[in-house]
Amino acid sequence: MTVLTPVPTPIPCDVLVIGGGPAGSTAATLLAERGYTVVLLEKAHHPRFHIGESLLPANLPLLDKLGVLEQVKAVSMEKWGAEFVSPWHAQKSATFHFADAWDKSMPFSYQVRRSVFDEILIRNAATKGAEVIEGCRVRGVDFAPDQSGATVHAEHDDGRQGAWQARYVIDASGRDTFLGKKFASKKRNPKHNSSALYGHFTGARRHDGQDAGNITIFWFDHGWIWFIPLADGTTSVGAVVWSYYLKTRSRPVQDFFLATLAMSPALSERLAGATLVSEVEVTGNFSYSCDQTHGPNYLLLGDAFTFIDPVFSSGVMLAMNGGFVGAETVDTCLREPARAAQALRHFDQQTRLGPKEFSWFIYRVTNPTMRDLFMEPRNDFRVKEALLSMLAGDIFGKTPIWNSLRILKGIYYTVCLFNFQRTWQAVRRRRSNIRVLDTGSL
Repeated sequence: MTVLTPVPTPIPCDVLVIGGGPAGSTAATLLAERGYTVVLLEKAHHPRFHIGESLLPANLPLLDKLGVLEQVKAVSMEKWGAEFVSPWHAQKSATFHFADAWDKSMPFSYQVRRSVFDEILIRNAATKGAEVIEGCRVRGVDFAPDQSGATVHAEHDDGRQGAWQARYVIDASGRDTFLGKKFASKKRNPKHNSSALYGHFTGARRHDGQDAGNITIFWFDHGWIWFIPLADGTTSVGAVVWSYYLKTRSRPVQDFFLATLAMSPALSERLAGATLVSEVEVTGNFSYSCDQTHGPNYLLLGDAFTFIDPVFSSGVMLAMNGGFVGAETVDTCLREPARAAQALRHFDQQTRLGPKEFSWFIYRVTNPTMRDLFMEPRNDFRVKEALLSMLAGDIFGKTPIWNSLRILKGIYYTVCLFNFQRTWQAVRRRRSNIRVLDTGSL
């Protein structure tokens, strides 16, 4: 005899948030503070592992507004700059300090263990009044034809079914891209295609003094490698590689990962005597975007909308900024429907701005001309200050960096033109690098 599972009666709420990462927790906190009934559904249980440990200076004002800055500070490593290391330049490394950016008021940021950082944010959402339900995976979202809201169906870890009737849905599901998949709007990024392998080490050598917490980027033949010191003594190390290289793996993942890191002599010096203390994680073909940032009664935040490449550590900052703009947008849509269209246009512009500005540099960061500019930086027309401001995440305020960034791009194109043969070779190589390959089960 078949036993039918009863369909639960939907519980009403104002806003339902899918996902308890930085974007979802931020939006849930802000909307709960404004008096909305907010339900946040997170498929995992915090603390849970997540990559992306390097924050930008622009994160700090957001953390302060959420009321968690001191908590984050207590568990973090200060990050005063970013170092780039090249095997192809006489000057082997170049360090950029955020204090040299256009706006001198944001001279540092933090390196965080994401399991701790994300838990601080989601617990804050609960403290501020959001109903946080962990171990609950969203299985379906049915939007009302009259655009009055949506019914969200979910399943708890123990098999219990849940349902909520929400006036608005925020998709902050990260790489699950729940609504992007539902509406078939998620697309592979045709301009980028990379994969990543990463793990945690103990005993890695750090720089002295204030530079001890700096992130280091090591260029090598197949991409680039990050080196992120954490406050508990471990160091996050990961290689972002072209998919063709990942396809060459013929040995166990850990052995392949360690052999990849060994391709950078400068990194090998930093890891001499270090011990890998975690499983090696692999993420394949991870650059994508969705066609739209919003629709009737829903928004997409952070990685639920797009992800390109972590080279400039922009992920958490863009996710949290999206949480702030998203909360303001939902508030307007629910309280002042007559202004909804204007608010949604602003949300769309702000959501696309960050990926657009960072992607121009991401697409070119392995180009020899761009490497030259990073390894031999100059501040003519304040281009270095503007670049540092962008690397600090200072792109949503009133800092007047845009003309200088345009000049920097003009310098880049001019240098490319004067080195036409090298540029053309680099273009052809990149076209080959971003071709789609099935990396299979990794």
